[in-house]
Amino acid sequence: MLTLPSSTKIFMAREPVDVRKSFDGLSIAVRAMLEKDPMSGYLFVFFNRTRTIVKALYWERGAFCVWSKRLERGRFTPLPASRPGQCVELDWADLMMLVSGVDLRSVKRRPMWEPRRSESSAPTSV
Repeated sequence: MLTLPSSTKIFMAREPVDVRKSFDGLSIAVRAMLEKDPMSGYLFVFFNRTRTIVKALYWERGAFCVWSKRLERGRFTPLPASRPGQCVELDWADLMMLVSGVDLRSVKRRPMWEPRRSESSAPTSV
């Protein structure tokens, strides 16, 4: 099982990649396709053309790590079309649902409440 801190940013490539690639090939894809630094500590997710294999690359304590999952039947569902761009930032819940076979196009989420931060409520240094 893949475990990372909840603060880890997750980027998924929209275009398929040749998932025969491993550490070096995926890190090149991160730079070329996603225009990100593969050593940033972010998690980078790639699917093959038929969406039967998913691979994730991340940098952890001086080493690249690759995680992969291959479906024996079926396909991973695509993301909703409302998320344009060369790469899409996902949250941990989206990624776990996606690799578990949940169709994110039919998932309905409630809006998350976040406190508004104003200048007057910002902490002051003494």
